[in-house]
Amino acid sequence: MKLQESGEMYLETIYVLSQDNPEVHSVDVASEMGFSKPSVSRAVNLLKDNGYLNIDKGGALSLTESGLEIAECIYERHRVLSEILIELGVRKKTAVDDACRIEHVISAETFEKIKEHIAEKKNK
Repeated sequence: MKLQESGEMYLETIYVLSQDNPEVHSVDVASEMGFSKPSVSRAVNLLKDNGYLNIDKGGALSLTESGLEIAECIYERHRVLSEILIELGVRKKTAVDDACRIEHVISAETFEKIKEHIAEKKNK
């Protein structure tokens, strides 16, 4: 099943929040993303039903192996693309916002070539 951009955003947000917090709850995701609690609850349940997320009895969210794989991939794209745009002289806020849009549509092949280009440039 191909995950939609919104699903990728939820997984990435849960991943990022989990880096600083031992437990992430739907309310944390709602606050971070600026969405209503009912919207987040619906999305979280869809992600759970599709095998990307677990919810424990206390409501803590954790990524499954497949959810973690997607979240790490999207977050890597976000970081790399933001850095490149900032290096090109794009203001940080604009770079981060643009990277957030690009990260969901860029092909794996193109992203790999960008990373190879950066690596070659750093080795010179």
